[in-house]
Amino acid sequence: MGPSTDSAGIVFASAVPIFRIFDEAKAREFYLGFLCCAVDWEHRFHPGAPLYCQLSRGALKLHLSEHHGDSTPGSTVVLYMEGVEALQRELIAKNYRNNRPGLQKQDWGLECTVIDPFHSRIRFLEARGDA
Repeated sequence: MGPSTDSAGIVFASAVPIFRIFDEAKAREFYLGFLCCAVDWEHRFHPGAPLYCQLSRGALKLHLSEHHGDSTPGSTVVLYMEGVEALQRELIAKNYRNNRPGLQKQDWGLECTVIDPFHSRIRFLEARGDA
């Protein structure tokens, strides 16, 4: 799903979800170790300030924030993708002790849901051809 222009000439390219984190080490273990994301950049207003960073894996981009008002723990985001079965196999093969995601066939496509250490859910969705 690439960007498209609507009748007013407005183009939306992509959305980048922000996830609230409370423990940088746990966040790195989950997002870098388990989900295989890479750190694109990190920002702190000063040493000891809360972390704000961007992670990516391929075209997927995520923001993590330790800042109080940036996001709500326990949120859910849907990420459209192709290859959800391969992703699920990759994740299961890691034997990550805190998350063993399955596959769910829904009317709208195939989903693999993971829950981060801060109770946010990521639904990786491979939509059906007619969805």
